[in-house]
Amino acid sequence: MATRSRVGVLTHGSLAQGVEMKLSPARSVETVKAGTFVVVEGETYDFFSLITDLRIDAANEGILLRPPGDDEDLLRRVLQGSGTYATVSLRPQLMVPQGIGDDDPLPVKTIPAHFSAVGEATDDDVARVFGSEAAGGGDRFFWVGTPIGMDSPVCLDLARFVERSNAVFGKTGTGKSFLTRLLLAGTIATNRAVSLVFDMHGEYGYAVRQEAADGQGAFVPGLKDLFPTRVQLFTLDPESARRRNQSADVELHLYADQVEPEDVLPLRETLNLNATATESTYSLKKKYGRRWLTTLLEADPNEIEEMAEATGAHPGSLSALRRKLDRLDGYAFFHTEPSAGKRDAIEELFEALDRGKSVVLQFGRYRSLLVYLLVANVITRRLRDRYEKKMEVYEASKAEADKPRQLLVTIEEAHNFLGPETARETPFGKIAREMRKFFVSLLIVDQRPSGIDEEVLSQIGTKLVAQLNDEKDIAAALVGTPGATGLRQILASLDSKQQALLLGHAVPMPITIRTRDYGPDLFDDVKARVGGPVAETAGALQSEMGSLF
Repeated sequence: MATRSRVGVLTHGSLAQGVEMKLSPARSVETVKAGTFVVVEGETYDFFSLITDLRIDAANEGILLRPPGDDEDLLRRVLQGSGTYATVSLRPQLMVPQGIGDDDPLPVKTIPAHFSAVGEATDDDVARVFGSEAAGGGDRFFWVGTPIGMDSPVCLDLARFVERSNAVFGKTGTGKSFLTRLLLAGTIATNRAVSLVFDMHGEYGYAVRQEAADGQGAFVPGLKDLFPTRVQLFTLDPESARRRNQSADVELHLYADQVEPEDVLPLRETLNLNATATESTYSLKKKYGRRWLTTLLEADPNEIEEMAEATGAHPGSLSALRRKLDRLDGYAFFHTEPSAGKRDAIEELFEALDRGKSVVLQFGRYRSLLVYLLVANVITRRLRDRYEKKMEVYEASKAEADKPRQLLVTIEEAHNFLGPETARETPFGKIAREMRKFFVSLLIVDQRPSGIDEEVLSQIGTKLVAQLNDEKDIAAALVGTPGATGLRQILASLDSKQQALLLGHAVPMPITIRTRDYGPDLFDDVKARVGGPVAETAGALQSEMGSLF
């Protein structure tokens, strides 16, 4: 194992609050950064730790009362490291018995002794903690970034990643979409899960322009470009796709009789409706069955009064509900006629997932929150019911052939589905809380984690958290995380681009990373993966990629 470069020695600490080291006099405090991965070399254990805070101190307060003057450079150098010094706070995350064995890292249950040496982590340390693509096989570990100040790959355990719901948090402009595409590319390339992506802004299907500081960002491929035979593109707006010289596999149409009251309830805040108005949907459904929404949208003012009398609902509430939902009737993808005998694109979407195809659903010009919430709710409600039935079949037969395929559902603007007022009413809330046992998990992408229900946040397995400025968002992003106090400082110090705190179920310990470039090296990697175990030619991918570079 490579020798670790000395950073300092341990001087203070506790198991609960973390430990402190005195920085080596040969090191400038300005070269030490919060979030750096270091190793405390104890007597019997190595303690893998993160730097959480830095402080400058003096051995004698008199030095600070009479600091060296501008022309006393020699005195300043003499005092540095003796009379003055830097203290660095560390949070041990894992401990490993010293030696050449391959023992798995253990939770920290003790602390190292006084004057234990602290060294910079080596490539071997990173591989031992986070695994490697070579050692773990091409279908489990996936490189997502490098530790701050290092070039060693930090890998995500995809087997653990897909089995729970996950999150990508960060303020606008921090690269959440590119980071999400990186994660999805890994799960698709390794066949760890099929994905259903609700692509509100058209950022995941085909090539999109990458932002650059000089304004000359290049176009980079989407999931359909990378995996032409593994990804199907569904769209609500085929005209928008054609204008971009893109082709969709399926045009999705939504019929009024496919909408249930529970699909409308989460729209209450978006439509600015009171509880009475949205709950009257159940009265309409009871009276008119599957045609409840069609009947409401086609009713004139006089008929609204009759409907209110027939259902016992308040006429004002029905009028408000009709007025707000009437916007749907102007969208080309929405139809009030019966769906019987029509092509059921939602069922086709489910069949694609069953065949192992990931699906990206693009909304085109229909980017209103009303459309996004309604369509996502309708599809996910049916999807949830479908997977619950699949699980019943699997539990009855216990046959591996009946085991549901792992599904990862990706949603943007997640706080609109999972807020405290709506999380229990939406199918997404149920997926986050209960659907892990049915092989369905969420990948939620959001810039406002504080707007998400705390119970949902506590169920998130793995998080990639980019820069957040609001204290409430930082606190929400760390809900359920041990040692959150030290990690808050790390989050506050992240750069605005290509840095994130990675923590949770799919990694053994939190780590600050420079996220992997969404570029040619990654594209070559996924091409090599899909060119191996599955019947998909590298030539087809090369042809797709060649048109982009």
